[in-house]
Amino acid sequence: MVKPLFILTYYFCISLCLTLSLPVFAISTLQSQVDKNPALAGEAITLTVSADARLAADVLNYRQLEQYFRVMVPSVSQSTQIINGVSTQSTRWSFTLFPFSSGTFTIPAFEINGVRSEPIEVTVLAESASTDAARELFVEATLQGSEEIYVQQMLYYDVVIYFSGDLQRGNLTEPQLEGAEISRVGQDVEGSALVNGVRYRTITRRYSITPQRSGSFTIAPPLFSGDVIERDTSRYNYFARSKTVMQEANPIAIQVKPQPSNFSGSWLVAGLVTLTEEWQPAQSELTVGEPVTRIITLSAVDVASSQLPDLNQQLPPQLRFYQEQPQAKGAERSGRQVAQKIFTTAIIANEAGDLSLPEIRLPWWNSQTNRQEVAVLPARVFSVKAASGGAVPDNIVVTPTLVSERPINHWQWNYTSTLLLLGWLLSLIILGVLKKPQSVLTAVPEAAERRPFADKLLKQACQTAAPKQAAEQLLLWGQQQFARQVLSLEQLSLLVADPVLAAELNKLARQLYGAEHSAWQGTALYQAWHNWRPSKTATIKQRLAPLYPH
Repeated sequence: MVKPLFILTYYFCISLCLTLSLPVFAISTLQSQVDKNPALAGEAITLTVSADARLAADVLNYRQLEQYFRVMVPSVSQSTQIINGVSTQSTRWSFTLFPFSSGTFTIPAFEINGVRSEPIEVTVLAESASTDAARELFVEATLQGSEEIYVQQMLYYDVVIYFSGDLQRGNLTEPQLEGAEISRVGQDVEGSALVNGVRYRTITRRYSITPQRSGSFTIAPPLFSGDVIERDTSRYNYFARSKTVMQEANPIAIQVKPQPSNFSGSWLVAGLVTLTEEWQPAQSELTVGEPVTRIITLSAVDVASSQLPDLNQQLPPQLRFYQEQPQAKGAERSGRQVAQKIFTTAIIANEAGDLSLPEIRLPWWNSQTNRQEVAVLPARVFSVKAASGGAVPDNIVVTPTLVSERPINHWQWNYTSTLLLLGWLLSLIILGVLKKPQSVLTAVPEAAERRPFADKLLKQACQTAAPKQAAEQLLLWGQQQFARQVLSLEQLSLLVADPVLAAELNKLARQLYGAEHSAWQGTALYQAWHNWRPSKTATIKQRLAPLYPH
């Protein structure tokens, strides 16, 4: 009785394997549909194309959509169903379309092996026609200040994300402006706002943009993509699925004027510029042969630290001086960039008498009043007295000297070090307890941080044609998979030992570092990565660390 049952099971499995292994290209239907029609301006449209056959991912040509839409890399899925011994297969492409403008557009028919889909006419409403409708999520960009600025003048660009639902995660690209320096200012600010009678939660991110040449330009707005949880509140369904949303901010045109012809000096445009000085030790009288330190601080608002010029200190011949390399630094204060440049000079008087240090003048352009101003460090007069020990030799050298007057107490040193160590550990514990929760809007991670690999982030980078993010996730995956430091895609391609995945990794490397850049699609890369399986030998090598590592 057992033997006939075993034989029937055996033949059924053989038949099932043969059915699934047969290549299926006999497509009979091809259907296209969109998730919304009409759509609002700045809103993403999801286009789904379905075929009743198991097909290759690149068999569908979607380049014809790029005439009216920005097309994200599609996600491709394949499925097989067996019902009552009948096998059915299907292939599905999902596109995210972002219309370039409002109007009525036609999504053309697709064709595969002679089978065509029906064209779809899509209407995109203008922004003015959609303001009264309650939107689930939208993005706005604004400039803080005038849209007419001078070259190398810093302007602040705010991006505000409005959302009324549950935002699970999000990613915001950076704005783009040709020939400009763009950097993020401060941290994201969360809040709320009332728009057309609807209460929205908001996330605000600020950028500083510094144009490096004059002319008329348009700031290409950032693109936000994220997941919003869909919940049916009427049925109290709190386990609903999430949907992907995509919104783009409004473009902003600016006019960059050249440096005024009547400006004299090194061009510096800022909101405020000051010059201050400090003397160490602080005194109004100098002594021949005794060194003092002069510290001049140049501070500016709405300026990057790299824009600050050097100062011309015209010191009299009665002084010998030793100037250190200027130290520049920048910080964010109340949403504005503040930069400082510190000039440190060691000064030694050679002879007694009265000594006058001339004033230091730095011309700059006031971006608030649109006129030239001068930052002045006033002149200063010192009285120099003779050295108490007689004449000072000309070859005096200022060097620090360490004199030991008594034996070193090692117990005292260890006790002090222990106290410092305990204080440091206590500060770490306090910082860990008071650490604030992170925002749902992801930011660009620091290179020195050690982050875990995320499959979802790799898939998203491949689907949205983001080669840089895909490379970052692949390198993190390589370090996790092979238990070693992976520094390049080329090194990773040698470690995987798979020709298909290695070829896709090399394509990604050429896209990032090659001389020519073309449209990159990450579908094939993600599929090759997903199909990759480590060999048994490689697995054993990963588990056993080398006894004598090089």
